[in-house]
Amino acid sequence: MRATPLAARAHILATVVCATLCALPALRPGAGIAWTTVGLLMALYLACELPGRCRLLGSSVPISAGSFFPLLLAAAFLLPPAAAALVAIPGSLIGRVEHAPATARRIWRAAQLALTVWAASYVHALLGGGATLGGPGPERLPDFPYALLPACAAALAFSLVLTALDGSILATAERLPLRHAWSGLLPRSLGPHLVHGLAGLMMAVLWRSSYGPVSALFVLLPMYISCWIFSQYHREHAAHRATIRALVQAVDIKDTYTRGHSERVGRASVLIARELGMAEDRLEVLRFAGILHDVGKLCVPTRVLRKDGPLTPEERRVIELHPEYGHEIVRGIGFLGEARAAILHHHERLDGSGYPYGLSGREIPEFARVVAVADAFDAMTSTRSYRRGRPVPAAVEELKRCAGTQFDPQMVRALARGLDRHGWSTASTVVTADETVPVPRVGGGAGTGAGAVRRPVRPQSPDGLEPAAGRAVSGDGLDVAAGRAVAADGYGLAPGAQSSVDRTR
Repeated sequence: MRATPLAARAHILATVVCATLCALPALRPGAGIAWTTVGLLMALYLACELPGRCRLLGSSVPISAGSFFPLLLAAAFLLPPAAAALVAIPGSLIGRVEHAPATARRIWRAAQLALTVWAASYVHALLGGGATLGGPGPERLPDFPYALLPACAAALAFSLVLTALDGSILATAERLPLRHAWSGLLPRSLGPHLVHGLAGLMMAVLWRSSYGPVSALFVLLPMYISCWIFSQYHREHAAHRATIRALVQAVDIKDTYTRGHSERVGRASVLIARELGMAEDRLEVLRFAGILHDVGKLCVPTRVLRKDGPLTPEERRVIELHPEYGHEIVRGIGFLGEARAAILHHHERLDGSGYPYGLSGREIPEFARVVAVADAFDAMTSTRSYRRGRPVPAAVEELKRCAGTQFDPQMVRALARGLDRHGWSTASTVVTADETVPVPRVGGGAGTGAGAVRRPVRPQSPDGLEPAAGRAVSGDGLDVAAGRAVAADGYGLAPGAQSSVDRTR
């Protein structure tokens, strides 16, 4: 408990006091509590939590996905509020805790679940839910569909109290603003908790029926198995994210001048995809494509990536190999799917003059056409160590000018619509590093303000000219030959320039 912030300790103590006050009426003489039912439910919940403490089973037992919430909700339906609150306490105090401080977390979870189950039971009793569950014998059948009303109301109360307490402990323990601590908690949990409520209702009905408590276990078992499968999916998904994060960090370490670029390209790619109406199951893969589009730079010599002068033809050829290098790096990562093609072809141009294979038009994979637009947009709007970013409207106009030759016009229009709807936050368009300098604050293409980023001071080029004055800059932050205008650097284009976004980007 000593490692827990004072505000969090006070909050835990207040929650424990409230939970104790809620459970005390059950302990008074003459309370009329069905202690057999309380004991059975309490022992069952305890037995469900115990495998998590076993070293052989602990890593595979889901303890945070609501695996046993149907059992707690069944207790809320079967028992008075004070008695229902007692059911969660022993299992919560014994269950596995993955992070320190373990004692504080166990006490908090016991008090939190006791209060949550008490609230659900109170709402269920208030709506007369106990009378709808039926009983032994054909003359006392459950009152469906009316039984669904108090059960769903109780599940809603369960979700509201649980998420409110989750947000409050985050705010006190992590010192987060309440708005951020509660953000998204209820929408993510409401649906699963309603499903748990229905499963709990089935358990309660079977418990009250002539088949008895043993029959209720037939509801708990499939719920537990489904939660286990769900938790395994989340573990696998977390492993995928960790893989992506490691690759991106490696790229950022190697090419510090474009740090943060990959994450913003991923976000811009998803913005485009949503406007195109892409299926949800493709959005995550597309985001991975945007994030990993430059992973091939890991195979490019650092001296080339950080060169301050113009690239030689040989160095240019090395740079142009990075899509193929990237494709080789991710070839064996099966969950990337379509993202692999985007990594390989995101420098192809609609007119066929891109690289590595000179594909044109619809020959270029859809994901690659999306990432190409997102890549150029972020390169133009990002403030880098050697030049400021362009305003969002100017970057969009530049993309429109190049639509049909370099970029897919459909993707450009989708990006413009997405920016009109959602804007482009400053936090996502600035690359940070060492030295603080003021930069324009951009949002949705309108309005500017004063901001500050930390960035390194890049040495002057060999000819004494800043990149903006003497040469164009590629989207990857590499100088290219003077006279080759590049939209991705955000600076003026010479009349008759051969390309808006240079092929070495």
